[in-house]
Amino acid sequence: MKTVQIRLSLVENVNRFVNIVGRYPFDMDLRAGRHVVDAKSILGIFSLDLSRPITLEIYQDDCGDLLQEIQPFVTEET
Repeated sequence: MKTVQIRLSLVENVNRFVNIVGRYPFDMDLRAGRHVVDAKSILGIFSLDLSRPITLEIYQDDCGDLLQEIQPFVTEET
């Protein structure tokens, strides 16, 4: 499992993010505090507080291609 912090502050970013992660066959969750949603669900993402960074949990160890594609959304903030 891999975990990265991402920021999705614009509606366009959410759409791009969902299009990217939707192409990968493995499961991914987004976690904001106690709330966890499917990372491939637009409605789920919009139910989170997007004003702060959120945690992407990728349930696959070999996910280098995905990490490269989502690099514009990755942040070091906590």
